[in-house]
Amino acid sequence: MTDSIMSKAATMEIPINSNGDTGTLPEDDSLEQAAKLQWSLDEKDLQQVMVSGPNLNETSIVSGGYGGTAEGIIPTSSIKGSNMHHSSSSSSMMAEETTRGVAVEKLETVKKWGLNTYKCTKQMISERFGRGSRTVDLELEAQIEVLRDTKRKYENVLRLARALTNHFYNMVQTQHALGDTFADLSQKSPELRDEFGYNAETQKLLCKNGETLLGAINFFVSSINTLVNKTMEDTLMTIKMYENARLEFDAYRSDLEELSMGPRDAVAMARIEAAQQQYQIHKDKYERLRSDVTIKLKFLEENKVKVMHKQLLLFHNAISAYFAGNQQQLEQTLKQFNIKLRPPGADKPSWLEEQ
Repeated sequence: MTDSIMSKAATMEIPINSNGDTGTLPEDDSLEQAAKLQWSLDEKDLQQVMVSGPNLNETSIVSGGYGGTAEGIIPTSSIKGSNMHHSSSSSSMMAEETTRGVAVEKLETVKKWGLNTYKCTKQMISERFGRGSRTVDLELEAQIEVLRDTKRKYENVLRLARALTNHFYNMVQTQHALGDTFADLSQKSPELRDEFGYNAETQKLLCKNGETLLGAINFFVSSINTLVNKTMEDTLMTIKMYENARLEFDAYRSDLEELSMGPRDAVAMARIEAAQQQYQIHKDKYERLRSDVTIKLKFLEENKVKVMHKQLLLFHNAISAYFAGNQQQLEQTLKQFNIKLRPPGADKPSWLEEQ
């Protein structure tokens, strides 16, 4: 009905008066009523859309063309929620897998350590009670024993040299105080001025020579300390690693021998193959460390002879010159071995030397 009225209104002519005003037609009322009717219908449709229209949070995405079935309609709220849930679950799964991987790795490390400790302990007990065999390198074992005995003796030399240094330092300090006292009495006792004077000079000379000898002895002690507590100790640490490798090698060797004497089924053959691999690994490690120990023992012996030759010559010449009262020879000995004495009051290094 509305369409017929609007089509009729569109085809009607509007008469114009001579003054340019539109004339009053009998059908104006019908046109006005039609316009009002159309406006009211449009307003009702708009209100209905505003009231019952879709919520923005529930907007749907329609797949396909207009008039498609409802199977292609996907609520956006469900898409948003599923994406968030999927991302959070993926991150949690990745974190869980990482944690599980670290835990498995630690478990495998502990398992290997426990198995290795068990085998080594078993081998150690078997060797101690004489039931197990051990790999022995007689020549190398003899050299190691000589080194340990030498280290004990050198430690004793170092202890005695330090004791001599402490006692001699106290004597030099006493001579210094005694010389100051003689000099003071020489000024206050005119009748004994000469006697106190030359005794004060003697004590000062002895104190000076004593400080020179202390410099030589301190250099001797420092060199022996480096030889014993650094060079020898480093070689003994390598020897300790070698002995641990020897114990591990014998433990896996005994394990392989026990498995080789057992049955030969599929499971046993797999174990024998794994034991053979472990045996080869520890054999290579043992031989490598044995070679390292042999080389270090050789270089240590050469270094020990060189260092001790120099230090024993220094000690002898310095002691002989001091007790002979030969000041020039004592000073020449320090120059020969490039020993520089610190001036009095320079016990603590400056901040430039500490950098």
